[in-house]
Order: sequence, then structure tokens, then C-alpha cells
Amino acid sequence: MILYKKLANELVQLADDDLLLRNELAEKGELQKGYHPAMEAVHRENAKRLREIIAEIGYPGISKVGAKASEAAWLIVQHAISEPDFMQHCYQLMISEKEDINPAHIAYLYDRIHYFKSKPQRFGTQLTADGGIYPVEDKANLNKQRLRMNLPELSQMKLDSVYDLDQLATLDQQDMDYTIWRKEVGWL
Repeated sequence: MILYKKLANELVQLADDDLLLRNELAEKGELQKGYHPAMEAVHRENAKRLREIIAEIGYPGISKVGAKASEAAWLIVQHAISEPDFMQHCYQLMISEKEDINPAHIAYLYDRIHYFKSKPQRFGTQLTADGGIYPVEDKANLNKQRLRMNLPELSQMKLDSVYDLDQLATLDQQDMDYTIWRKEVGWL
């Protein structure tokens, strides 16, 4: 039984609206050059509403809003890339309520935060512009870490695409606009 049905429906609608705009912009080829202002506006507005929901009911875990709406809340957090403090706060909330959160969502958020901070990720969920996997903390045990968080194992070909830790600085230097943006919003 969902405790907060109205909020659950709202979270799903916010996430659906985000994805709809993303698809529209992608079809027009408008997502390749930086953070599209319309996309950023939706992400900020959704984060603002999620902050209000969190203030009202706490983090929207599965027992509160159901699996679909909890996933929608996670998507909103994942896309709040202009708000590092909010993303990190939500990660801490998710950790404190981990029994009520899909472990894969925790893994993705951990990796995303580390990716934006130019730090190695743990679960191999974040990709580079060329489709390789951003460096991980422990490449030898990556699949063990993934399985622990309900993520599928990576094939050997995908494991071979994981960049080495010593390539972090090089990867970050490939897009200076991106690095400048991360400094401006507070990731670096």
C-alpha cells in the first residue's frame, strides 16, 4: 500500500515531464552542446519540488510512495546536476533509509556524484563521452560491487572499456567548458 498516493503520482509526472523534454530536445539535436537551458530549468524546478516533498515526508522511499515513484524521485535527484549540495544531501538520506531504497539507485547516485567531482566511481555506472566507463576505484572487483547493489555484471568487453585511474585528469581536460561549469555550480 502506498502511503502518499497523491505525491507518488506527482513524482511520476515530474519525471515523465523531464524525460519528455529530454526526448524532444534529443530529436532536435539540441542536447549535444552543453546543458540546455530548458533542460536545466526543468531539473531545477523538479529539484525544488522534491525538496518540498522531502521536507513533508522525508525521502520518498518505496514504502512511502511505491517503487515507481521512488524511482522517479531518484531520477529527479540524478538530474539535479546544477545542485551538488542537494544531490549529496539526497544521497545521505538514501543511505540512512537504504532498506527502503532500490540499491541500484544508491549506486548510480554515488557514482554520479563522484563523476562530477572528478573522483573515481565505485559501480561503473557513469560513461565518458566516447562510451567508455569512467574510472572506478577497484576495477578488479567491479562486478562484485555491482552485484552487491543489484546491478548486472559487465561483460569482459565492457570491463575492458573502463578507463584507468591515471586517466582521470586527461578525461577532465577534454572538455574545458564542462570543467568550468562544474566549478561554477560547486562540484569542483
